[in-house]
Amino acid sequence: MPASKRILVTGGSGFLGSFLCESLLNDGHDVLCVDNFQTGSRRNILHLQDNPRFEVMRHDVTVPLYVEVDEIWNLASPASPIHYQTDPVKTVKTNVLGAIHMLGLARRTKSRIFQASTSEIYGDPLVHPQPESYWGNVNTIGPRSCYDEGKRCAETLFFDYKRHLGLDIRMARIFNTYGPRMSSHDGRVVSNFIVQALRGEPITIYGAGTQTRSFCYVDDLIAGFRLLMNAPSDAPMPMNLGNPAEFTIRELADLVIELTGSPSRIDHRPLPTDDPVQRKPDISRATQYLGWTPRIQLREGLSHTIAYFENLLSRGRDRQVAEPRPKEAIIVPAAAATPVPAGDHVNGLGQFGLP
Repeated sequence: MPASKRILVTGGSGFLGSFLCESLLNDGHDVLCVDNFQTGSRRNILHLQDNPRFEVMRHDVTVPLYVEVDEIWNLASPASPIHYQTDPVKTVKTNVLGAIHMLGLARRTKSRIFQASTSEIYGDPLVHPQPESYWGNVNTIGPRSCYDEGKRCAETLFFDYKRHLGLDIRMARIFNTYGPRMSSHDGRVVSNFIVQALRGEPITIYGAGTQTRSFCYVDDLIAGFRLLMNAPSDAPMPMNLGNPAEFTIRELADLVIELTGSPSRIDHRPLPTDDPVQRKPDISRATQYLGWTPRIQLREGLSHTIAYFENLLSRGRDRQVAEPRPKEAIIVPAAAATPVPAGDHVNGLGQFGLP
């Protein structure tokens, strides 16, 4: 069992963040989940609220944060096109200012810091599969660019802090990930298809469905996260993390229909602007330096994810309604975040010197 650390996870109530918080808690660490709940769900972390090592702070990373930590995981950002295109300026600010503030915190606390980057770095790639050395083919002024360019700028900041200030950084370029706790309203292809199939609605495919994606189950991705964070400091960054098994969107739709037993038909619609034609990670770097390869195949992962959404829909909990606040959550207005000396405790929740 590793020594217990005080760990900050931004975006900790999101799909990936909630699984990461759970994994860290299972290893005996103290975890501070920071989220503005713009796209994250309190429901994702309710099962963690009684763990005495878990704390929650409502905070927006576009504002500086002053806490005492040993390790930082920066996952704060909307990740689906529907969410990040709703307020594109806010998306850029979250990725750029959030990176600046978390890097500043890492510098002050001398913490190792992890950046959740994305395969969107590669845009609509001209190289297939995509290795980390590929610079990408991104439309800098397109409707997806708020996310693509926000993440690219964050990568620049991380490497400048590493080169000029010696920060210990880790960086993962995440390819399409799916699993339980995805939002049924986020517009991502796996959740869209499953919810539509379970409701017997038409399966919406944009374009001919010949575009490809590589789908990684969430448990595999979190295992990759943990290995990457604990990798030696000389391990090359960034690293692609994703499942290299490639499927067309039509193949995914047919498999979802098969596994759900749905009568849904296929409904073709125009392809969105800048939608990538192919997406497949070259994971040779992660395999070589981390010994990591995904283990869960698409059919198995989809079965787990379908079971989650069946339960969600049966309870009528897929509607976007106000969710209960976690017990003993620390809700701090952004303007109230002020420097706090190390060790200051408030209401018995002082692991992180919270204001």
